[in-house]
Amino acid sequence: MKILVINAGSSSLKYQLINMDDQAVMAIGLCERIGIDGKLKHEKDGQKFEKEMPLKDHNDAIAAVLSTLTDGEMGVIKAMSEIDAVGHRVVHGGESFSGSVVINDTIIKQLTACIELAPLHNPPNIIGIEACDKIMPGVPQVGVFDTAFHQTMPEKAYIYPIPYKFYGKYKIRRYGFHGTSHKYVSLKAAEYLKKPIADLKIVTCHLGNGSSVAAVSGGKSVDTSMGFTPLAGVMMGTRSGDIDPAIVEFIARKEEMSTSQVVNMLNKESGALGVSEKSSDFRDLEANANNGEHNSQLALDIFKYDVKKYIGAYAAAMGGIDVIIFTAGIGENNARMRAKITEGLEFMGVYIDSTKNNTRGTIDISTEDARVKTLVIPTNEELMIAIETEKLVK
Repeated sequence: MKILVINAGSSSLKYQLINMDDQAVMAIGLCERIGIDGKLKHEKDGQKFEKEMPLKDHNDAIAAVLSTLTDGEMGVIKAMSEIDAVGHRVVHGGESFSGSVVINDTIIKQLTACIELAPLHNPPNIIGIEACDKIMPGVPQVGVFDTAFHQTMPEKAYIYPIPYKFYGKYKIRRYGFHGTSHKYVSLKAAEYLKKPIADLKIVTCHLGNGSSVAAVSGGKSVDTSMGFTPLAGVMMGTRSGDIDPAIVEFIARKEEMSTSQVVNMLNKESGALGVSEKSSDFRDLEANANNGEHNSQLALDIFKYDVKKYIGAYAAAMGGIDVIIFTAGIGENNARMRAKITEGLEFMGVYIDSTKNNTRGTIDISTEDARVKTLVIPTNEELMIAIETEKLVK
C-alpha cells in the first residue's frame, strides 16, 4: 500500500509518499509560498529538485505534488491511481476525536467547529483535505490529530481550576499537542527495549523550537505540558511557556498594549528569543554562551530547568518512571543539552553514559547500572500518520 502523507500549513504544504510494504519513503517534498508565487522542493533517492511554479491555492499545490510524483524525471509512480490513501496531519481535534478517523462530510463539519480552538492551523488542514478530495475523488483520506493521543488524560490533569462553566461553554481545558510524536517514540521505546508498553512508565521529551513533555503510562498519555494552546509548558524558541497569567494584564496596562498584542508577544517574541534578546535558535545560544554572553546562557539554563522539572513531576504523577525519551531537533541532536537536563536526576536512578550520549540515532544512552533507561529516538510523525492511515483504510 502506498500512502501520501500531507501536512498543510497556511502558505505551505509538506508531503511524503511512503510504501507501507517496507515503510520506505519513496519521495519527500515541500510546496511553499502558496498564494504568493510558488515554489516546489522535491527529493527522491537522494536526488533533489527545485522549481518555481504558480501556486495560487492549495488545489494548485496538491495538483503540483501529484504531477511531480508521476513525472518522468522526478516521479516515483507511473499514475496517480497507485496512491491508495492520503493521511493528513490535523493539529486540533478538540474533544471530538480520541483517535484517527476516515474523513467524510460529518468529520469535516466537526473539524470546522474546532477552528476557533486552532485558528491558525485547522483552516489550512481542512483546505488540504478538501483539495485532495477534489483532485483525488474516491481515494480514502484519514485525519490524524496532534491532540488525539492526549485524550486519555484524566479530568484532574486536563481541567483548569477556573470556573467550571467555562469548560462547559467553551471547552477550555488542557488538550496537549505533538501527540503523534509522543505516541510514535513511546511505541518505538517499547519495541527497542523488547518490553510490553503496557508495563512501562515513560516520560517523552519532544524538544525543538516548539517543545512539550508528556507522561505516558501503559501506552496512554496521562499528562502533558502544553495546554489549551501550544503556548503552555516549558520555555520554547519564541514561546514563553508557563507564566503567571496576571503578567498579561500587567504588561498590557504598563505598555498600553491590547491583550491580543501581549499574547502575540508571548507566542512570537518570548521564550529563548525574549530572554537572550539574540536568537530563538539553541545553536546560536550555545555559541553565544560559550563567548560569555550571560542572557544566552540564562535562556539555556531556563530551558534545561523547565524540562527537568517536568520529568520529575511526571515521574511523581505516574508513581514511578522506567524510561526517559529525548526526541525532535534538540532532543535528538544536542548531547550537551541531554546531559544537562538529566544532571541531578541520579536520585531517580537516571545515569547517562557520556560516550553513548555522543552517538546519533536510536540509542540507549544510560549506564549499565541505571534503574531508568534514557533513550534517544528520532521521531517520525509522517510514518506514524501513514501507519494510522493504513490501519484505518484496511
